Amino acid sequence: MTEPEFFATPGYGDRQRIVMRYNQAVRVGDRVEISGQGGWDDDLNFPESLEDEIVRAFENVERTLATAGATWRDVIAVNSYHVPETPGFIGETHNRVMVEQFRKWMGDRLPIWTEIGVAALGAPNMRVEIRVTAIAEPA
Repeated sequence: MTEPEFFATPGYGDRQRIVMRYNQAVRVGDRVEISGQGGWDDDLNFPESLEDEIVRAFENVERTLATAGATWRDVIAVNSYHVPETPGFIGETHNRVMVEQFRKWMGDRLPIWTEIGVAALGAPNMRVEIRVTAIAEPA
């Protein structure tokens, strides 16, 4: 059996590993799983704009995948968690920007996607979190 290899994203991932006791990614063979990535900077601050937060979350997914030897082009499944803009609907901004970012980062690749509305996420002011699974070339 292949042993799991764990990764902390340089910057915020190093902090989370020490303070919160978890890693950002795990690789077992060619399968890469990442923890949910928000639109934070290395100091865990969030932009004011929801659009900027979603864009940064995608960038953080890419950073985290890279630590484990993968990219967005290797992604086969996406789970995204959203604090709704209005009761009963995740919101047009969430949907529009998510799809724009899928096109930017994955081109013609179409992974499976589950979009989930939640009341709150793991950090104050956090409005989106993205978790992915990827199948990457052997390291």
